[in-house]
Amino acid sequence: MANHPDQIVSTVQSALAKSNTNPSRNTYLWQDEAWTVADARHAASKSPLFGLTVSVKDCFDLAGAPTSLGTKFYQKHNGIATQDSWLVERLRASGAVIMGKTHLHPLAYGITGENPEFGDCLQPGDPGALTGGSSSGAVASVMEGSAHAAIGTDTGGSIRVPAALSGLVGYRASHGRGDWRGGHHLAESFDTFGWLFRHLADAPLLGSLFGPTDAANQKLPTTFAVVPDAFLHDCDPLIVANLRRCQASLEALGLTAKTINVDWWNDSREIFAPVQASEACRHHEGHFAEFEPSIRQRLEWGLSLTAAEVAPFRHRHVDFRDRMDNLLATYELLLLPAAPVTRLQAGSDHTQTRAQLLRYTTPLSLSGMPTMSIPYLENGRPAGGMQFAAAREDDARLLAITAALALTKIST
Repeated sequence: MANHPDQIVSTVQSALAKSNTNPSRNTYLWQDEAWTVADARHAASKSPLFGLTVSVKDCFDLAGAPTSLGTKFYQKHNGIATQDSWLVERLRASGAVIMGKTHLHPLAYGITGENPEFGDCLQPGDPGALTGGSSSGAVASVMEGSAHAAIGTDTGGSIRVPAALSGLVGYRASHGRGDWRGGHHLAESFDTFGWLFRHLADAPLLGSLFGPTDAANQKLPTTFAVVPDAFLHDCDPLIVANLRRCQASLEALGLTAKTINVDWWNDSREIFAPVQASEACRHHEGHFAEFEPSIRQRLEWGLSLTAAEVAPFRHRHVDFRDRMDNLLATYELLLLPAAPVTRLQAGSDHTQTRAQLLRYTTPLSLSGMPTMSIPYLENGRPAGGMQFAAAREDDARLLAITAALALTKIST
């Protein structure tokens, strides 16, 4: 990270030159080089993120720019934002330099990074691979080097899955951290802030943007829970092998593993989907015809659900979260893959992919727990990611654990 204004401007200009160099040339949906360079010259010095180049998912307002939510409809309908969102205010006050607003799966309501209007987001270095989503441009910005770190959001896995598919670290903050003023929700019961970045050691500093992350005196847990083989029945063998490597690395640090029964997780998507759809439809009511068929159908379904029909799922959500709280009170840390596949082929039929991926992420979405996605590589290519989850609001400890694990080279 640069520490002098001239160095910062030079770093920013170098990063700008790498923008939109992914194969689909669509990392950013809004970027203004003159604005970014001017912002760099006025970056808040002596601040924790001074000079850090950061991209922002295009569902947060930035004064002077449109907020598209990944659609041309909202790009026009929302007009030009007149105020920064809370998130942008925090970034700029922390000395970060905003490189632009990144591509996303429309409305942040998808997990592949496909977008019929702005083009599917493809991975730098692999023109046949989707980034995953919905924080698709966030991933691409870090991979192409136009941003040191990227702001994403995670409702059902929108940070964790693209991180795993792209060989990056993903941090999903505890639900409720941060302020959504000037941010555009998908489903308030699950929407969370987060980061995508390369280096595990950066986790505590980046996580401090959303809330307290004092890592002093944080200790490694003594136990952790791991999912059983039966849960992994649809998982790529390479990912299963890396899960065992990860488990062995934790045990080498002195942690004791316990395989747990997670059959009760089978209800997670059944609980998650109607609550998500019933909340998402309210934000976009009156505009459903503007969106692609798969998203329109989910929104229409959400609107068709009465409060009485949704209420039992909300009660089940509370019960599920309580049960997860009890689990983490016992085992301190939870380990499972972030996704069951290592790659999403661009242009393939992914109509069944969403359900397959969400089976691995929705249990933690329902729990509201902070989660890290730790990357694994094979011959320099992404080979899946492992989810580490801690108790709700135990972000500081999770981030400290992540930084400690960096010293062990746990994901090499």
